[in-house]
Amino acid sequence: MTQVRNVAVVVGSLRKDSVSRKLAKAFAALTPNLKFNIVEIGDLPHFDQDLESDPPAQWVRFRDEIAAADAVLFVTPEYNRSVPGVLKNAIDVGSRPYGSSVWNGKPGAVISMSPGAIGGFGANHHLRQSLVFLNVPLLSQEAYVGNAFALFDDAGELVNEGTAEFLKSYGAQFAGWIEKIIDDVPAAKAA
Repeated sequence: MTQVRNVAVVVGSLRKDSVSRKLAKAFAALTPNLKFNIVEIGDLPHFDQDLESDPPAQWVRFRDEIAAADAVLFVTPEYNRSVPGVLKNAIDVGSRPYGSSVWNGKPGAVISMSPGAIGGFGANHHLRQSLVFLNVPLLSQEAYVGNAFALFDDAGELVNEGTAEFLKSYGAQFAGWIEKIIDDVPAAKAA
């Protein structure tokens, strides 16, 4: 890798003690060759096309932060076998106005989690479905983190070595994926 790539992190949980946010921070610490910026989504007004002529400042801020990143990482819990509504709203806000999606062509990865054994499988797949439609080239390896509430100590530090090793490996794959996609863009334009 020739330079440190900037990764926008979109966390699907707003809870103060969010395990998704803890996992995002742990992932960033275990992937030192990338620079991570958590992009806040809790203040985004619901998407309403009528607001596009004078978009809310929160939409502009969010779109600018995503657009400035080289790649995007989604870390989300599963709500009712899907993604949290606040995350879906952020995806919609970033995808508009039509033809100006900040997601378009940006390399991405998804980590889902749950306190149960299947690690947010439903959320992961629903999110992937939206992101494929929005032309986010996704890392093909899927990342599900189960038993999520037991992985962190009272200070919010990741204490499960198996999960730490998995996240290191996933981080290395994601870094390689970002480079592949970014390197492929000039080649595709030249062809």
